[in-house]
This record gives sequence, structure tokens and C-alpha cells, in this order.
Amino acid sequence: MVEPFQFKASDVTIEKRETVFQGFFRMDKLWLTHPRFDGRNMPRFTRELFLRGDATCVLPYDPCRDEVVLLEQFRLGALGRDQSPWLLELVAGMNEDGESSEDVARREGQEEAGLSFRKLEKICDYLVSPGGTTEMIYLYYGQVSTRGAGGLYGLEHEHEDIRVHVVSADEAIAMIGDGRINNAAAIIAIQWLQLNRTRLRAGFQ
Repeated sequence: MVEPFQFKASDVTIEKRETVFQGFFRMDKLWLTHPRFDGRNMPRFTRELFLRGDATCVLPYDPCRDEVVLLEQFRLGALGRDQSPWLLELVAGMNEDGESSEDVARREGQEEAGLSFRKLEKICDYLVSPGGTTEMIYLYYGQVSTRGAGGLYGLEHEHEDIRVHVVSADEAIAMIGDGRINNAAAIIAIQWLQLNRTRLRAGFQ
């Protein structure tokens, strides 16, 4: 049986690359080839690649009160589907040059929800949609106190308009089950919370 990951990035040959769009985001077109699993070479093909940059997302959770903080805001990518384009999400922000993902988490916690994280714990890193975009998400749990949390936040010059909600952990889990939460970062983080909830609460009961 052949083990996975027999190929590396160095096995990919990019014959040509050009930027076909540069705006708030960037799109490149690539002409490339790579080896196939059957030993042949893939004929040259083209792909468009969305260069979005990496982001950090944080699930704010109060293990003492067993409550989660979720952010409600408009998302263009959800428009035109059979649902509201206002989604319930995690604290999140784009990683800027020179910032660690922990720096981004703490900055966005303040800007988007008025929260200060007492500790951050890594959940995972994952590629959002590697068939077409470079974006990597750095996902964290952030310990907070939800006492007094809530309200309206966001930076107007970035066209942010955010309502902060505090819900029980049970309700957050239920919202995954019934589809009220249907974005990947929130689903992954809340399912992680299901697995780690007892451990996180152990010191607060």
C-alpha cells in the first residue's frame, strides 16, 4: 500500500503565472503541470487562484458561565441563498504582515466584541477551499468572561457593522444542528467545544 504525501510542492511545475485581477483581493492565472499517481505527467492545464491572505478566528467561551460569544454581521457570499446573509460567526480578522495569529486574535477580540482573552488555545489550522484559494484559517478558543458582553461593534471605516450575542453553549451547539450556524470556522470551533467542554469547565465548577 502506498503511503500518502508521496509528492511535494517541488514536484509542481508552474510554467507561467499572471495577475488577472487586482482589487480588494487578487486573482492570478497559472499554467502548470505535475506528476500523476499512475506515473505519467499531467498535461499542462490552467487554473485561476484567489489570493485572499490568511485569517485568524476565535471562539470566545466563558467556562464559568458556560456561554459562547457569537458575532452577527452581513456576508456578501451568503446573498442569493435561501437564508439570511447576516451570519452568526466567530471573532475573526485578516492576518497583517508582522502579526502573529495570537496578535490578530487579541486585536479583533477588542475591535469586534470588546473582549479581552484571558488565554488562547489553538484548535487547528485549516485551508478554507484549497481548490481555488490560498486562504488558511488559524482557529483558536479564547477564554473570556461574558459578564457584560454584547452590544454593537465594528470599525466604520472598514464598513463593519457587528452585533454581539451571548448564548449558552447548548444553544450554540443546537444552532449547528438546525443550520442557523453554517460557516466552517464556527462549526469546527463549536464541535471542538463539545469535545473539550468538560475539560475547560473543570476548574470553574
